Amino acid sequence: MLALTPVNLDSVAVIGATCGDIAVGVGATLMEIASDKPDLVVHALVLTGGGTEREVEEKNAFITLCPSADVRLTVADLPGEELRGHWRPAQRAVAAFRRDCEPDMVFGPHRGDGDDDRRLLAELISTEFREHLVLGYEVLQPDSDLLNPSLYLPIPTETAHEKARLLTQCYPSHSHRRWFDDEAFLGLMRIRGVQCKARYAEAFVVEKTGSDSGSDYSVN
Repeated sequence: MLALTPVNLDSVAVIGATCGDIAVGVGATLMEIASDKPDLVVHALVLTGGGTEREVEEKNAFITLCPSADVRLTVADLPGEELRGHWRPAQRAVAAFRRDCEPDMVFGPHRGDGDDDRRLLAELISTEFREHLVLGYEVLQPDSDLLNPSLYLPIPTETAHEKARLLTQCYPSHSHRRWFDDEAFLGLMRIRGVQCKARYAEAFVVEKTGSDSGSDYSVN
């Protein structure tokens, strides 16, 4: 078990297959990094949901999660739950995103995710971001086992509760999902907190370590 301590990060990249994935998987971590670095640049890419109510929700979520950050969000309009059949457009979207940013740290789905779209995206991220630390976040699913993470970021109690509240507030289109509620979000963060001797935490898989990303962080 390792603890992640972000220090003086200037920019991060966050990538999701669908709207909501980033906020669920790394929302509290983003809040903590942005709180420490008010002028943080957040490069964000979501592959599906462009031109729909989901894009509006995603924009509102980023404004709420990290209001002081310079958020540079792109929501593409690839078909959801069909990315394997649209591999080439997905690859082009991630490649174009990579060309437009040079982040200190990258967050995306992990390659062991039970969702096919997120697994594909994880593979593309590791291919495009060859010289960066890439951390795979988890998205709770009712039909898959919990992730066995290797890296934890302890989260203050107030941040954990604020994340849970903002998720249900910012994503009303997700409210029909039986796992999308405060208790589920806090429960998973509480489990991860127990595992790293904290009250709450978010957990990650180290998908890729860069040889020289220029990042400023410590792993203990």
